Amino acid sequence: MVRRRGFTLIELLVVMAIVATLLTLTLPRYFRSVENSRVTVLMENLRTTRDAIDKFYGDKGRYPDSLDELVSSQYLRAVPIDPAADAPAAWTIVPPPNDVPGKVYDIKSSAAGKTQDGRALNAL
Repeated sequence: MVRRRGFTLIELLVVMAIVATLLTLTLPRYFRSVENSRVTVLMENLRTTRDAIDKFYGDKGRYPDSLDELVSSQYLRAVPIDPAADAPAAWTIVPPPNDVPGKVYDIKSSAAGKTQDGRALNAL
């Protein structure tokens, strides 16, 4: 009697059911970790850029006119990307008070949405 080697249809269906069950358990956790990493990168980019703005003001006595001025003055290597909005030009620029020269006092994300703890991304 000749015996064929291979998998039966039932064995393949059982394996596919196990894989599908594992995916339903792990994919939500994966997407949550991706979203948490975006928020972490956003907060770090905000911290670094705000620090560069403060150093620029401390050195020059005025705020920069744009984020590109921070790059050209070598306070930043490049304009950081807003990971929540996926674009470097997506920052919301906050101007300084009226009596202070310059145009960039602070930056905020322009992305809609909230962090895991309920804070708005554009309020970080």
